[in-house]
Amino acid sequence: MRNKMCLFLFLFFMECYLVWQKYIATARGIVVQQKSEAAIPVTTLSPPEGNTTFIDGTTWCVALAGVSQADLQNALDWACGLGMADCTAIQHGGPCFEPDTLVSHASFAFNSYYQINGNSDIACNFGGTAALTKHNPSYGKCVYSTSGSLVASAPPSLRKHNQNLVWSKLAALLLLSYFWM
Repeated sequence: MRNKMCLFLFLFFMECYLVWQKYIATARGIVVQQKSEAAIPVTTLSPPEGNTTFIDGTTWCVALAGVSQADLQNALDWACGLGMADCTAIQHGGPCFEPDTLVSHASFAFNSYYQINGNSDIACNFGGTAALTKHNPSYGKCVYSTSGSLVASAPPSLRKHNQNLVWSKLAALLLLSYFWM
């Protein structure tokens, strides 16, 4: 029984370690690639392709004025849906709800998606309805994220995940195993 418990704890710690390493790499915007031609996988780290933040300073992704309203609405729906951008600030009552215009809401959502996805040029296209800018579009209490902010750099699934809960479960498991053995 003791061997099974030790094996379980070892596997649990390994899984926690791998999840934590992936979280750190993702939070830093590092893309982990494996070389397929090697007999033993070799991990290489590289910045995201097309990252303009490191070259020309901070950039934001905003909606273009004058594009089709239908195209803009479709792009906004995708960004807040399948794109998993953080669109809570543009919901009714949120700090970026006003002005209540399609261009304003789309700009916030597009920038959220762009920042989460490593400031890649391709992450600011949205079917030709968006463009990069070096001018901070933030206003009043509505703050557009940048690549340096924690909210922008962590993927949505990790932002919503409570890290304290993981560590408290780990501590409880360690205490349980200590008193059980």
